[in-house]
Amino acid sequence: MDANAYVDFATLAVKAGQTPDPATGALNTPIYETTTFAYPDMATYEQKSQAALQWTPGYYFYSRSANPTTAALEQKVAALEGAEATAVTACGMGAVNAALMSLLDAGDHCVASDDLFVVSTQSLQQLYPAKGIQVDRVDITDHRQIEAAIRPNTKVLYLEALSNPHLKLADLDALAQLAHSRGLKLVVDNTFLSPCLLRPLDHGADLVIHSGTKYLAGHGDALCGLVSGKKELVDRVRDYSDMLGSHISPFDAWLVLRGIRTLHLRLERQCQNALALARWLKAQPQVAYVLYPGLEDHPQHALAQKLLPQGFGGMLAFHLTGGMEAMGRFVDALRSIPIATSLGDVGTLLDPLHRDDGLIRLSVGCEGLRDLTADLERGFAAL
Repeated sequence: MDANAYVDFATLAVKAGQTPDPATGALNTPIYETTTFAYPDMATYEQKSQAALQWTPGYYFYSRSANPTTAALEQKVAALEGAEATAVTACGMGAVNAALMSLLDAGDHCVASDDLFVVSTQSLQQLYPAKGIQVDRVDITDHRQIEAAIRPNTKVLYLEALSNPHLKLADLDALAQLAHSRGLKLVVDNTFLSPCLLRPLDHGADLVIHSGTKYLAGHGDALCGLVSGKKELVDRVRDYSDMLGSHISPFDAWLVLRGIRTLHLRLERQCQNALALARWLKAQPQVAYVLYPGLEDHPQHALAQKLLPQGFGGMLAFHLTGGMEAMGRFVDALRSIPIATSLGDVGTLLDPLHRDDGLIRLSVGCEGLRDLTADLERGFAAL
């Protein structure tokens, strides 16, 4: 059944992009673990390979460029995003850089958020200036600051919908209007929220990026990046990803396909747990402050209520009154919540951010709330 016939996100998560295999009737999408594709004759080879190289859906030439398992993932995510097309890459940074490189050339200028994933920040500070692309970093919540940073050669406004790690929420509708009034493309990394909670294309974004490694895969077992938008823009992303060799393995694509089928169920629980933990942490005397858009005292709580009616996400951050020294004692006392990078996993992960003077980032999972608070209480007891 065509994905356009479905109206519920849950149904799209389960069914979009996946139908019984026409060759065998297999219900699950097969893992097409092949590098290349054979053709019966020269005429078919010329016709189908050229179609594949022009990014025509359903045509395959070489798995660096397209693969049936990968294509199923792209179709599913495009349906979830409400996008014309989606391109999948090897990891989130492959998606970030393919998207930005597709829009920026030497001599161009990019206005970017000052609160981004650390490797995205490294790219903007090191990779792009070295290639002749100018970048200015701004507080994405200060629209006057954004306006002041725009130059005649500015081509892109790049931000995270909910920023990493300080959880600043972008007013996407206003920012899309601002960007388009100045002829810019709005590129939004939506990794922290996923299309289950927010679809940036619905709010005017031109391209939306995900590290599919995180909430979409959801089980800490696959690397993946995704870029969605109009086909014309996504095809340019494919060109760059193909030339850079940023292709995903069919097995990883299959793992992400499987993970997405429970995305809505996982996030419902993660949002519930995160809100409860944020409120609980706020009441602890050893906590200086908690960052979570679902809290009434978050500076953008009203915007969060408007943009995120399905839930405020599974990410939160908090700072202990004792700073770095207290953070070390706190995290070393935990027993069930591991210290680990990454996020969006079905299990809770804690990342002590030394570069942020003791900010603790918590990716809240699907465990029982009593067990999560019991472990955090061990940390507070150590203080």
